[in-house]
Amino acid sequence: MPARCVVRVAKIIGIKFRFRGKENILKDSGCVVLINHQSSLDLCVLGELWLAMENCTVISKKEIMYLGPFGLATWLWGTVFIDRKNVEEAQRIINATAESIRLAKRRLLLFPEGHRHSGNSLLPFKKGAFHVAIESQMPIQPVVVSKYYFLDGKLKRFYSGTSYITVLPPIPTAGLTKDDLPKLMEQVYEIMNKTFVESTTECLEEQIQTLKCE
Repeated sequence: MPARCVVRVAKIIGIKFRFRGKENILKDSGCVVLINHQSSLDLCVLGELWLAMENCTVISKKEIMYLGPFGLATWLWGTVFIDRKNVEEAQRIINATAESIRLAKRRLLLFPEGHRHSGNSLLPFKKGAFHVAIESQMPIQPVVVSKYYFLDGKLKRFYSGTSYITVLPPIPTAGLTKDDLPKLMEQVYEIMNKTFVESTTECLEEQIQTLKCE
């Protein structure tokens, strides 16, 4: 229900998402879904993914739970909240979630950059998501959202516009150990960053062509 609500809200405020690569979505398997992080509008992306994939969950800092309607929506759709200041407890929850990915075939949605940004390339990835993937021995499912060119982060203002959500083929982690983590991070970053740049360019060109036709 909250996923459908945020998707509807996005349409009402003039934001359209074009979902591509649904054929790449893993079937009958748990996985770690990695998504680039741009702004609070990413909540709408999570809504789109919740409706396209099955058995999803997400880990977030507990402060998100208190962000009014956004916090309520994240709580309703089963977010696992952690206290970043309590490292031991947070690690315990993450480890338990990694186990459920494997046993219950859950899809854990994470933002590997760790921070929101509006740059022209992705921020360096943090290790946490990759530790979970290797610990659970479950595949990584990269998801890339093209840049929100219609969002002005400095002025806190956005206009109507379109963004591409691209689901990329899964990357296996079976047999990998912590020693393989740096190489895995580099591999996933290169694939996602390349798609981010390409899909952003494609989206902008399409929008320009549409404006010319109008």
